[in-house]
Amino acid sequence: MKRMIWMAAGVAIGVLAVRKLSQTRDALGPAGLNRALGQVADSVATFADAVRDGMRERETDLRLALGIDSADDVRTR
Repeated sequence: MKRMIWMAAGVAIGVLAVRKLSQTRDALGPAGLNRALGQVADSVATFADAVRDGMRERETDLRLALGIDSADDVRTR
């Protein structure tokens, strides 16, 4: 009996989610959806670039602190 209740709840949640996504897709239209996805992709790319820059800066700091590279070698890269 418990499984039937959980299954019914899962089906109801799934139906509501699909209806909400369909309404959102219809409201945005094809051009709006493409624009929204493009903005998300740009945001992800910008975030990835910021993470890479931070990693590069931290690696430089660590190399200098450990004496692996001199300050002059690091600046020329």
